[in-house]
Amino acid sequence: MTDISRRKFGMLTGGLLLSSALPSFAQAGGRVVVGTWGGDYQNLQQANIVDTVLKESGMQVVFDPAAETVRKSKILAERRLPRGSMDVACLTRQGTYEMYANGALEELDETKVPNIVKVHPFLRTKYSIPHMYTGRVILYNPKEVNPAPTSYADLWDKKYAGRIGVIDIQYQNTIESAAMIAGGGPSNVEPGKAKLLQLKQQGVKIYPTNEAMAQALKTGEVVMCIMWNARGYMWQKAGIDVQVAVPKEGLALYISDVGVPKNAPNKQAAFAYLNAMLEEAPQSAFASKMGYAPPNSTVKLDPALAAVIDYSKDQQGGFVLPDLEYMAKVDADLQNWWEKVFKV
Repeated sequence: MTDISRRKFGMLTGGLLLSSALPSFAQAGGRVVVGTWGGDYQNLQQANIVDTVLKESGMQVVFDPAAETVRKSKILAERRLPRGSMDVACLTRQGTYEMYANGALEELDETKVPNIVKVHPFLRTKYSIPHMYTGRVILYNPKEVNPAPTSYADLWDKKYAGRIGVIDIQYQNTIESAAMIAGGGPSNVEPGKAKLLQLKQQGVKIYPTNEAMAQALKTGEVVMCIMWNARGYMWQKAGIDVQVAVPKEGLALYISDVGVPKNAPNKQAAFAYLNAMLEEAPQSAFASKMGYAPPNSTVKLDPALAAVIDYSKDQQGGFVLPDLEYMAKVDADLQNWWEKVFKV
């Protein structure tokens, strides 16, 4: 009989314990309901996750498209039920924080979603996986804006009065950006209110959606706006004449997050779905199609694409991360001010 040292025995048994703790994705089948935004985001999940990575899994993936507010309301309304109606919830980073703070999301780690170990540390939480992310930048028409902007403050330049646009649904980001040039920041957005009232006096245009802003940029009605780098990439591909400027105030992040409700009917399949979202092939596909950077640190993008949508280690070290707890506390006040003061 071959002797085994205590150290080797410990390594072997430890490995067995770890492997037994990992989810058996080969057996993760059945119906899994994915709450998402619909549109291109849903179509890309179908093509690059459901029809490829999970093709042989036996899962029946059912998409439940809706606005994030609807999805959050449903999760909260169902959180005391033994079984909810959703297995996977696609939300913003702020959204997953709010759901977790309300006791509605499952805690996650590499024993449930092994690919979490590949995620950039600055993007990790204990209750969600980041699916994709991008930085907040300035988009501008290079034929109309000269010199190129270097700061959010350039949107307040009076020579562009009446030709600056903001997006209604991005009130949080807009107020925070204004605060960053008025002595505030992610943990204190109050100074942004007075700053935005100055922009209002200069004739700022307010658009209901990202798509409406794209059309305004295309027609020349707007020459500069605050937007996500990924949107700039997509709009350039669509033939809109815009360039990207990184504000000297820093790159704040948009993070598209995914969580599993505590009362998800099929948690095993939900964990498998999240793990599939972090696989290299679908991460690369979402990057090339939508212009968002991949949270999976092992993904190797084409250098030309990476130069446009991804971020160097130096840039990552200077990211402006959201203050989730603070924003959850002040959001109702911000929305009320935006609707009753800024927009009127």
